[in-house]
Amino acid sequence: MIIKIEDVLIADDIEQECIDALLAGGINVVVKTNQSHDQLLELIPQFDAVIVRSATKITRQLIIAGAKGKLKIIGRAGTGVDTIDVQAATEVAVIVMNTPTGNSQSAAELTCALILALARNIPQADASMKSGKWARKDYMGEEVGGKVLGIIGLGHIGKLVSKRMKAFNMKIIAYDPFVVKDIATSLHIELVTLDEIYAQSDYITVHVPLTDNTRNLINKDAFKKCKKAVKLVNVARGGIVNETDLAEAIVNGIVKGAALDVFEQEPPKFRDLIDSEKVIAIPHLGASTKEAQIRVAKEIAENIITFNTTSEYVGAVNLSDIAKAG
Repeated sequence: MIIKIEDVLIADDIEQECIDALLAGGINVVVKTNQSHDQLLELIPQFDAVIVRSATKITRQLIIAGAKGKLKIIGRAGTGVDTIDVQAATEVAVIVMNTPTGNSQSAAELTCALILALARNIPQADASMKSGKWARKDYMGEEVGGKVLGIIGLGHIGKLVSKRMKAFNMKIIAYDPFVVKDIATSLHIELVTLDEIYAQSDYITVHVPLTDNTRNLINKDAFKKCKKAVKLVNVARGGIVNETDLAEAIVNGIVKGAALDVFEQEPPKFRDLIDSEKVIAIPHLGASTKEAQIRVAKEIAENIITFNTTSEYVGAVNLSDIAKAG
């Protein structure tokens, strides 16, 4: 039986380029944003695919209801799929697609900006100036050249960060169990163990998805292994870094500074990090550029159109698991 996507529900705000591309591909599009869970329970079964950003959570209940209707694809215009119950989708053979490279450059550029901001105390010095002070001696920074940058996760974003920070003459080491040594060597990156990342790095940046294996990956035990006065950047997902343990590590002087774009709860209620002068806290801006928003919008539409024309599942995150279960 040939499966085609004919009707798509867009449940979150998305750029017009996504809608235009779907319409040009002969697909009917309905945009209904800010829907309640009960409203989505009624809507989703009526569509072959639903497209979301990060605002709408696609729960097990929604997926089961959708699969009893027409639902075949859940499209995530972005990278992280932690707001989608992928396990439930796999159980009922609903494909979950994302756009893993669409916001990579924006996230990488933000990471590099935060590394430099940590090195030179830029936000703190700016706040001091705005309060009427001229406190040059209070904000002595450091050069990043010659420092060791430890990258946890050497995917698209990790590689882009590495390339950019090499231009500042940083030594790059990385941990990624899915990357072979030859690939890392070709990028002039030294692959090391996670413990070696902690022991050697002056700066650590995280670029892994939030999974059962990465939740609380950087915790109290990890901080005990870190070089004293390490600086930490997380533009990946909240929950990878244990926030309570990070706050304690800052107080104890293990971590000299941190820059966080993501939090366990968003908006965050845990204020110890946000209120710390040693922490740069921003509201999940990794993909918040005009270019990234347009790119992921077009890519998720193209993924669905490609499925209709070639039956190829581009960006499918659970296809192999569905195949194993089938």
